[in-house]
Amino acid sequence: MQSITVATGDGLALGATVFGDAHAAAAGVLIVPAMGVEQNYYAPFAQWLAAQGFFVITFDYRGIARSRPVQYQRSLRGFDADVLTWARNDCAAMIDYAAQCVGAKPLLWIGHSLGGQILGLVPNRARVAAMVTIATGSGYWLQNNPQLRRYVWWLWFFAAPLSVRLFGYFPGRRLGKIGDLPAGVMKQWRAWCLNRNYAVGVEGEAVRRDFAAISTPILSLSFTDDEFMSARNTESIHGFYAAAPRQMERIDPRAIGERRIGHFGFFRERFAQTLWPQAGQWLAAHAR
Repeated sequence: MQSITVATGDGLALGATVFGDAHAAAAGVLIVPAMGVEQNYYAPFAQWLAAQGFFVITFDYRGIARSRPVQYQRSLRGFDADVLTWARNDCAAMIDYAAQCVGAKPLLWIGHSLGGQILGLVPNRARVAAMVTIATGSGYWLQNNPQLRRYVWWLWFFAAPLSVRLFGYFPGRRLGKIGDLPAGVMKQWRAWCLNRNYAVGVEGEAVRRDFAAISTPILSLSFTDDEFMSARNTESIHGFYAAAPRQMERIDPRAIGERRIGHFGFFRERFAQTLWPQAGQWLAAHAR
């Protein structure tokens, strides 16, 4: 386990962490975070994957945790980034770095929530041999579970636009929601979540074609008790990957003897004997 920095094409330094030995590994694995989630959250799973023979990299999107520039530590006002920047600059830089480390070996992508939504926006996505999506679905608010719609109505029509206008960014830490997000990220994410076709509905036909052309095999792991992603959300986002071979697994926590998994539970160490091997075995098969 080693902390590193990776330079993006536009000159920003991303904080990242590597796990395992790139030379001895069967493949590289890039763990791509959910919205506002810091890379440290994925460290136990990354360490477990490294023990299974993978070379693993975690990172923070720009503006988040170790990728938040010093001058923006107190406030993200004026920090220029949106989700397209995260995909086209940050994810692209991480793919280039991972590919440099593992050479000709396969590079595998694990996307948590947002991390599984954005592969079609990444310019060098062809280097990715296979993708596992964890709790990934469209954020379209009218497809959310009924109990969530009341909250997201308040978020999208009141809290998000008002707070960005007042503070110049989304102060998630103060509000106890998500985490601090650059204004551009929050504005774009809001637009996506208010559109039936999510990102492809907002960003246009070229983006829709990019998603539809992806042939990368996908394993989707979603959970019946996910408080954010309904089955409709999950089916919707994976439908945009129209040409990709897709294995869709929707897991009831009771089937593995648990009361709860939820949107964030997969990466907790208590699932090392139940959920993690399902992803690990699938990745190992595609590493060959």
